[in-house]
Amino acid sequence: MAGSYERIYGEWQQDPEGFWGEAARAIDWVRPPETIFDAGAGVYGRWFPDAEINTCHNAVDRHVAAGRGAQKAIVYDSPMAGIQRSYSYAETLSEVKALAGVIASLGVGKGDRVIIYMPMVPEAVFAMLACARLGAVHSVVFGGFAAHELATRIDDSEAKLIITASCGLEPGRVIAYKPLIDHAIDEARHKPLHCLLLQRPELAAAMQPGRDVDYRQAMADIRARGADDVACVPVKATDPLYVLYTSGTTGQPKGVVRDNGGHAVALAWSLGNIFGIEPGDVYWAASDIGWVVGHSYIVYGPLIGGATTILYEGKPVGTPDAGAFWRVISDHDVSVLFTAPTAFRAIRRDDPEGELVRAYPRQKLRALFLAGERADPETIKWAETQLGIPVIDNWWQTETGWPVAANPLGLGRMPVKYGSPARPLPGYDVQVLDDAGHPLPDGTLGNVVIKLPMPPGCLPTLWNADARFRSAYLEEFPGYYKTADAGYLDEDGYLFIMSRTDDIINCAGHRLSTGAMEEVCATHPDVAECAVIGVADDLKGQIPCGFLVLKSNSVKPHAEIEKEVVGLVRDQIGPVAAFKMVLCVKRLPKTRSGKILRGTMQKIADHEPWKMPATIDDPDILEEIGEALRARAR
Repeated sequence: MAGSYERIYGEWQQDPEGFWGEAARAIDWVRPPETIFDAGAGVYGRWFPDAEINTCHNAVDRHVAAGRGAQKAIVYDSPMAGIQRSYSYAETLSEVKALAGVIASLGVGKGDRVIIYMPMVPEAVFAMLACARLGAVHSVVFGGFAAHELATRIDDSEAKLIITASCGLEPGRVIAYKPLIDHAIDEARHKPLHCLLLQRPELAAAMQPGRDVDYRQAMADIRARGADDVACVPVKATDPLYVLYTSGTTGQPKGVVRDNGGHAVALAWSLGNIFGIEPGDVYWAASDIGWVVGHSYIVYGPLIGGATTILYEGKPVGTPDAGAFWRVISDHDVSVLFTAPTAFRAIRRDDPEGELVRAYPRQKLRALFLAGERADPETIKWAETQLGIPVIDNWWQTETGWPVAANPLGLGRMPVKYGSPARPLPGYDVQVLDDAGHPLPDGTLGNVVIKLPMPPGCLPTLWNADARFRSAYLEEFPGYYKTADAGYLDEDGYLFIMSRTDDIINCAGHRLSTGAMEEVCATHPDVAECAVIGVADDLKGQIPCGFLVLKSNSVKPHAEIEKEVVGLVRDQIGPVAAFKMVLCVKRLPKTRSGKILRGTMQKIADHEPWKMPATIDDPDILEEIGEALRARAR
């Protein structure tokens, strides 16, 4: 089956424009492209520069027109609110048309920016699609983001409208959104004209007269006026669909731009060829719409592909237990699950023997995809054992918008190499360079880069910041996009992503990968998840420090486990790693998307000034990490 990958990748290498021109036939165009790629346009060239399109039409209207309006488009499952509800493609179209009418009535048109600051509710998806329908540019900001972070995004995008809800729901607490919105608007230099507010029953918010508009009342009014049949607005393929600000930014935020045409082509191609999803399948990306996975594979990818997408307002554990994912899969006949490795580490920690996995039937589930941060081999092996289906690592970034490397289910799976997301996909020429820009031999750790041009669907630039885009991504390695990830390619062309380049530590002149050490730590039978950082050392420059979270059924003394983990790293990586400092902790600090905040942990360990990350899930964990380090020093 791997021969199919070889053939398709070879076809792309031989004729990139022909390859993507053929892929473009899978979507509807207002004006089909005659030019596939213009190397002289934009920063590094632009895809489909003479074409016109509407992304909302491709995600909704065309499926209804094809007679599939009765098929489920969106399944909303909220253990937080105790609600399960589904929307057919026809019902989704009705909601999106009416909301587009509301947004237009508030003065928003083609090219205007709209900030969407919402929890995981259907109205958030309707808002994204309604903006796309009008040709407006949406910028989704993760619900619950701090007011200052929201204010910087209001200023950078100069949004005319904010669409929000009165609150978000977390286990054991209700997060009031409206005060954050009010404070952000007060702080921002640019003032949005209106705030369209969805009142949730869990917490009502006060309205500011003249600025705030009630979502449900506005929808009822637009329908009563008969202004709810809003047509799709044609836009250029190169016009922006959305701006997504990268998480954890300080100062001026970095707005990743996604265009309409290349984005639709790439997602349509990826859904079938990478994820093996056909129209009518049920696809669940257990992420949040505030992140790129939510944009690509909760909203646009599944809907463009005619699948049913799951919108889940809950957690992998705690809503109510570590069986939450299996309940959703069973209830809704999910075919493919896509989530972050950290979700599975949490499930494995609370249910190490997989008892809850076996409590729910999963007849339709045929594959699990993991991405978002490094998928350690032990987590993949545990998932394979418990589920009995392919577990597929894949690697990509907010900037790329869709996977760079994966074991493609739709093209025929290749042999698995644990620790690798397999080989680069068509569109991506991935190489590994040293710091001077020279190619490195197979198996040598270095800078992972992608040869220009980037394929359709990847960022063409940053919002209003071409020069910043060049300096951040293109100038260090001319002719290449810098991923800022460190890794290597093996003799079979498999890519191994070991860490961010700033997570490579220099210990007495040796370049060491913290990811490689984490991989070894995770093999200990009592370890549920772990993180390794480099901390300052007077003698060696930096030495590694490991943090271990143990499984719920672990009974060994912590000191014994710490000693055993040190021995494992010494045996498998060698004394050169200088791996001697290990701490057992209750939890690891993470962003809401599950990425471990290694940089902040390193600053705490080195007694450097640090700022509370805007994306942190639970700020109290950083104090726990600080206390563990202080206790070790005493």
